[in-house]
Amino acid sequence: SLYVSEYFSQSAQKLSFYSWYGNAKLFHFHVPEDTVLLRWLLQASRGKGPECTSMEITVHFRHGAPPVINPLGTRFPANATVRPSYSISITLGSAVQNTTFVNVTTPAAGDWFIAAHLPEAAGRIEVKGFATPCPYMFQADMFVLRLTDMPVLEPGVPMPHTVVSPAKPLHVKVFVPKYAAGMRFQLSSCVTSERRACTVRVLLGSITLPQSFQRSLTCTGSINCSLALDSPPWEKWLQIVVESLGTANASVSVEMLASFTVCRPGSTSSFLNFISLNQSQAGGRPGAAGSSAPAAGEAPHNTSGQRSSCLQSQPVVREDLDVVSVRYRLLNGPSVPVSSLAPTLLLLNLNTGMDSGGSLVVSLLLNKTSVSLANATVAACVSAASPVLSLNATQNCSTAFSQGYPLSVSTSSAEAMLIVLFPQTDDWFLSLQLLCPKGQGGCGSAEAKVTVFAYLTPCFNDCGPYGQCSLLRRHGYLYAGCSCKAGWGGWSCTDDTKAQTVGTQNLATLLLTLSNLMFLPAIAVAVYRYYLVEASVYTYTMFFSTFYHACDQPGVAVMCIMDYDTLQYCDFLGSVVSIWVTILCMARLKKILKYVLFVLGTLLIAMSLQLDRRGVWNMMGPCLFALLIMVTAWVHHGAKRRHCYPSSWKRWVFYLLPGITLAFIAISVYAFMETNENYYYTHSIWHVLVACSVAFLLPPRDKHKKPWAWSQKLTCRYQICQNDREELYAVT
Repeated sequence: SLYVSEYFSQSAQKLSFYSWYGNAKLFHFHVPEDTVLLRWLLQASRGKGPECTSMEITVHFRHGAPPVINPLGTRFPANATVRPSYSISITLGSAVQNTTFVNVTTPAAGDWFIAAHLPEAAGRIEVKGFATPCPYMFQADMFVLRLTDMPVLEPGVPMPHTVVSPAKPLHVKVFVPKYAAGMRFQLSSCVTSERRACTVRVLLGSITLPQSFQRSLTCTGSINCSLALDSPPWEKWLQIVVESLGTANASVSVEMLASFTVCRPGSTSSFLNFISLNQSQAGGRPGAAGSSAPAAGEAPHNTSGQRSSCLQSQPVVREDLDVVSVRYRLLNGPSVPVSSLAPTLLLLNLNTGMDSGGSLVVSLLLNKTSVSLANATVAACVSAASPVLSLNATQNCSTAFSQGYPLSVSTSSAEAMLIVLFPQTDDWFLSLQLLCPKGQGGCGSAEAKVTVFAYLTPCFNDCGPYGQCSLLRRHGYLYAGCSCKAGWGGWSCTDDTKAQTVGTQNLATLLLTLSNLMFLPAIAVAVYRYYLVEASVYTYTMFFSTFYHACDQPGVAVMCIMDYDTLQYCDFLGSVVSIWVTILCMARLKKILKYVLFVLGTLLIAMSLQLDRRGVWNMMGPCLFALLIMVTAWVHHGAKRRHCYPSSWKRWVFYLLPGITLAFIAISVYAFMETNENYYYTHSIWHVLVACSVAFLLPPRDKHKKPWAWSQKLTCRYQICQNDREELYAVT
């Protein structure tokens, strides 16, 4: 046999602490056909700084779709199917780098996904630039060993082969046709080269993660041994591995035979259904004179054909709506006839390679009036790769190499829903069959009407009122995740274990918005002291900070007067410019110089915020430069007057020192104390402290300016005007 090795690599990604699915870093690989060995090379590394500590990295694997993970232990939505992912842990201790290998023999061909993340996030809000986080990097590489000339086992044709040694197993493959209801594999004529009784082990199927349904068969001696499989995967290559369990030097000769039981489908004419669909969309009159097409909703079905076939196939149209958004529409209407003679089959096509990043939702509604038998139940099964064709015999909803998802509706419970999170890339099938109670007559002629709704959505229920559905991307692959708010958690933001009450949400909104009213004293002081430009800046900051926090709330108490991004930018701009103009006002510069610096600084601050809105130097840079100007001006004033400036001790004790203290406390709260849980009151304290510090730090008005005297400015009495002009007389 000729083996070919291939190597696939992807760029390293920086890991994040986990709070929602968007924090997990996804790697997407494609395993080619006829792969006999898959080896993952996982490389994890961390920085060398003192902030880097030992860390545990969790890595999840899954075939066909991204892994469904739950590191936080939250609840999934009702009716959602959850199967644990296969995961390993990589520990970064004293070593800076860790290399781990994961081997998978006879892996399933197709898409494979790896998701890696750090432990749960601490929830602390860090200001960008105050602390340098430790970089944790992760890279996944894939090595595959592929057999180029794998023998093909033809159905119904015995095939002799030889297993050279236990170290070199025999690999063959057989193609499973469509509508295969069962498969029977038989091994016979097992003889060793030493003419002794042989012992071999046969493995059928490929390994998939997190669950593997590979079937094993051990054959001893020359007697025939066989294995029967129900519902093998349709239109796929099935790998068969034969391993010798004998001595190392003895070869084994075997003869293999694979046979299939094909199911004869019975369905209405697809051509007639297509004409019916076109006529209904074009506004025609189905059923009128000269029309041979049945009316929409009137599903023609042949009773005799139904009795002779093993399944009834209903035509389904796949309608792509958007990215990871598909709706399935039945040509005969949403109601499907279900009988007890043969299962009714619906094909849900999810094999485009871009459908596995959402949620498949299947909803069933039983028409109670259509069920003629009491206590009858309609059993349903949603499965991938192949349908379940024996619902009346077994209800465990399993096929040859996978486990499906069962559903049932009855007269007592007429509705049922199933949510498949991240469905694997494949053809999905919905099988329905009417099950009658034992000993009840008339079951063969009974029929039930079931309304089927099936669709693929990025996020189930759009993450609800307390979540935001985000479309994530890894190279060209798109998938979706829910980012929850207001303490809600879970895959679809349905876990209310730590959810905030409506009262708490209203309190948070009121604190964050009304705390900005503390700028009113600062505005009044600025106006009283003739600092009208500064008062305008404070008014601007108060207004946009109030409505930005009213729009930024995670719960139901939200009000947005304009676009969120615009409100955020104006709030950040007003905050930094307020600090800028306050410090420059304290410097006591000449008016023309002060206003030039006001405008120039505002323009530079606007530019820097556009480049990086949350960078710490966007605030610290203007503050430090303004402080440098203020200290220089104060030193100049002190040297000119030959004493300390400001000269009044009362100014220092009652205004400057309290203002500076409030400003330092505000910066400490903003930079080191804010978390996701206490944000609404710690940030409100920041608003109050900053506004109060501005009121204390504003300098007194100029001595030559008189206080506002409204009685003198606005007069209503007569005055005697005096003309002080000097008249010039021309001397002639």
